[in-house]
Amino acid sequence: MTRIVYVNGDYLPETEAKVSIFDRGFLMADGVYEVTTVIDGKLIDFDGHFTRLERSLNELDIANPMDRDAWLDVHRELVAQNGIELGMVYLQVTRGAPGDRDFIFPDPETTTPTVVLFTQSNAALVESPKAKKGIKVVTIDDLRWGRRDIKTVQLLYPSMGKMMALKQGADDAWMVQDGAITEGTSNNAYIIKDGKIVTRALSNDILHGITRAAVLRFAREAQMQVEERNFTVEEAKSADEAFVTSASTFVMPVVAIDGADLGSGTPGPLATRLREIYLEESRKAAI
Repeated sequence: MTRIVYVNGDYLPETEAKVSIFDRGFLMADGVYEVTTVIDGKLIDFDGHFTRLERSLNELDIANPMDRDAWLDVHRELVAQNGIELGMVYLQVTRGAPGDRDFIFPDPETTTPTVVLFTQSNAALVESPKAKKGIKVVTIDDLRWGRRDIKTVQLLYPSMGKMMALKQGADDAWMVQDGAITEGTSNNAYIIKDGKIVTRALSNDILHGITRAAVLRFAREAQMQVEERNFTVEEAKSADEAFVTSASTFVMPVVAIDGADLGSGTPGPLATRLREIYLEESRKAAI
């Protein structure tokens, strides 16, 4: 079946989708994105993603082209037209295509934002083989720009980080700034020591993860201890457990850092339980 995508108000086959070569997302990475998970044909944490989308657009002074209900309608229509039961909806908003290349922002009165959405199926999204055995990470320097709290399409360095990890036989990389872990290449990072969950506090240094917010809320509701602070690479390597969170991985156990196994080198009980809780509660609230 040909995938149906959404481009600037039109639903059309992906083979017919086009964006201008002058689009600032293509030329300048001048745009933002969101990824919303689909489970059982329903959207997970949609309102959280919409709220963060609005914040990212505001930070870049890009007008939101649709209100909340219009965005929801497009998401649901794409899920329906593509028959998505398990997967994701990707959306991207750029500053648009002014018709020429210039560092100066174009006049928003004459250049409208470009809006693109598409779906991706993933049958192993919930029953992930990686979640059962855990992932291995390596540490790398965090060389990204200083506004990581804005979910922009500037993803070259995270992609390079994933490739660095693969070349070392690992699954992903954790980035390090001034000796402390910031986050993973596409996820928030956590360690567990003596039953306490530790993760970096929100700031411009990390993405304000929607899954992060939900997982920490569920952890506190389950009477788990949570501490939001910086933690070092050495502290991470001596942790009892570790995990990452994102819209596409939920809660993913980490079993080794820089070649050093954590605990028994298998997914720990708290990370495993948090994944179960997240899936249970998110399914209840899906729309």
